[in-house]
Amino acid sequence: MNPLDNPKVQAVSLDHARKLAGAIEHVIRGKSEAIQMTLVTLLSGGHLLIEDVPGIGKTTLAHALAKCVSCSFHRIQFTSDLMPSDITGVSIWNAKDQEFLFKPGPLFSNIVLADEINRATPKTQSALLEAMSEFQISVDSQTYELAKPFMVIATQNPIEHYGTYPLPESQMDRFFMRIRLGYPDEQHEKEIIRNQEFEHPIKYAQPVIGRSELVLLQDQVKTVQVEEDVLSYLLKIVNATRNSPLIALGCSPRGSLYFFRAVQAYAFFRERDYVIPDDVKKLAVPLLAHRIQLKSSMVIQENRAEEAERVIQQLVDTIPVPI
Repeated sequence: MNPLDNPKVQAVSLDHARKLAGAIEHVIRGKSEAIQMTLVTLLSGGHLLIEDVPGIGKTTLAHALAKCVSCSFHRIQFTSDLMPSDITGVSIWNAKDQEFLFKPGPLFSNIVLADEINRATPKTQSALLEAMSEFQISVDSQTYELAKPFMVIATQNPIEHYGTYPLPESQMDRFFMRIRLGYPDEQHEKEIIRNQEFEHPIKYAQPVIGRSELVLLQDQVKTVQVEEDVLSYLLKIVNATRNSPLIALGCSPRGSLYFFRAVQAYAFFRERDYVIPDDVKKLAVPLLAHRIQLKSSMVIQENRAEEAERVIQQLVDTIPVPI
């Protein structure tokens, strides 16, 4: 069944999705593609890594998304002294009732901003893994389910090394997508300055979609049709990362599933009930580049992400597109 044929879904998808994108674009000027990729990640039920230089709006994008979705939100500033219990929660002894009571941490929110995630130690970073993969948290032999929707938006500065701990491949693979915002052009930067001449526009951002509506959209994304030839094309790109002489570690099966879900969400966002090859080409780089490890020892750390993106794009360009 076409997901857009359902009147209830049609009212949500064609109205609220547009309003959500427009509300965020009112706060983040000139970054419509980055906003679109953020919403694709949100509709897919995944987690987003925003990697770029300071001061270009990484944190503001996460704040804008949280304010425009009527869900609980918590920002965690990652630092070197942050402990796992600071984000998952802790059991506290209640002398009156003679029992331990669990006090939930900030991860018990619908949207969590992990700001400067690479500043925390690996032990604290790993505390996110169970939450991101299983949508649950285990503390003191007890397992607590996280409310849906649940999304982690993490930011990191790729050029800063002092006092940082690079994310390992296992944790990078948990992130649905990695994007960069880049510098704005002159016209949009002028708009940014004018819009913040007196106060930040995020102050006036209002929710345009509720939690139940968002969950409905996430469920409907899974009904978007992916034909066999398009799926084969997607898997050929994935397998190319595993067989390329330039790549030491290719895309995992988890990455394949995320890639599949992403093209469904992108088609849904474009108001289609089917995926086309261009959707696959569009999402290959942000879905796969952070999941591969290059063989070349000549690539310096500062350019590793850019080189990985270039290699993925070259692979995509060499694989025939199904007609």
